[in-house]
Amino acid sequence: MAEPILEVQSLCTHLPTKRGLVRAVDGVSFSVRPGEIVGVVGESGCGKSTLCFSLVRLLPDTAQHSGRILFRGEDLLAKSREEMRAIRGKDITMVLQNPMTALDPVYTVGNQLREILRFNADMTPGERTRRAIEMLRQVHIPSPEERLENYPHQMSGGMKQRVLTAMATGLKPGLLLADEPTTALDVTIQEQILGLFAEIRDRLGTAIILVTHDLGVVRRLCDRVLIMYAGRIIETGETEAIFQEPQHPYTRALLASIPKMGEERTRLQAIAGQIPDLTGLPPGCSFEPRCPRAMEICRTTYPPAFARGPGREARCWLHEEAGAT
Repeated sequence: MAEPILEVQSLCTHLPTKRGLVRAVDGVSFSVRPGEIVGVVGESGCGKSTLCFSLVRLLPDTAQHSGRILFRGEDLLAKSREEMRAIRGKDITMVLQNPMTALDPVYTVGNQLREILRFNADMTPGERTRRAIEMLRQVHIPSPEERLENYPHQMSGGMKQRVLTAMATGLKPGLLLADEPTTALDVTIQEQILGLFAEIRDRLGTAIILVTHDLGVVRRLCDRVLIMYAGRIIETGETEAIFQEPQHPYTRALLASIPKMGEERTRLQAIAGQIPDLTGLPPGCSFEPRCPRAMEICRTTYPPAFARGPGREARCWLHEEAGAT
């Protein structure tokens, strides 16, 4: 197997606030291999987006980081601001969650594409225009020469998301971070955007981290899944294994809340309670107050990662007999 393009080791991102220190990302470890699509799943407020912004160092200066973020063997947390600017937009890129607001409304799409090329590639003005047209063509935007002169308000939501994807992949990055890329898009356009990500992975060999709360999107696109809760990764594994045999009560609860075709229900199943305050996490398992199978040890001691098969881990005391990894 190829060596990981990204290795995250015990990453913590804590944010000082008036209420105290928010432990938004708390001891997260995982890896991503070239050409792999890894999904990060969890409820709103669990730290998914903060994890993405931590990887590219785009959080406020007050953010407190520890651990290691190894991209192609180099620790991004040890890089200077100038070094990170050279990496962002070229080697690591992002597609943000709201295409309606991510593009600058006062500049044409062509201006914004050429601006990226001006800062990240050595090209003449004519070469930048030709490359911008090719970037739009590669994400299947019709009549790219004409669309280059469009302003964002002249495009649909799906078209804007394609433009953002073109911006993020035009320089063939090694890693693409997609933060809720199908938000605010209808189901048909969502399917087209997901197909586009799969095509980009196959054509460029780009690794993709897909942040979402939509488990249907994960099953459609991802090779592996990281289940995140209260700033921590509580279960990992290959996508189909997670769906077939979830090992953590939280993962089971998430899957149970999905409506299924042909199934009759009087009401949808919900997870009782809410995510704990990240300024005051309990000493034990963060999911314990909401867990129907909680034990005494869950209240006092946070569980280590227990092996649940090849490439699978779950942080739950129910698997204590398996031994920690």
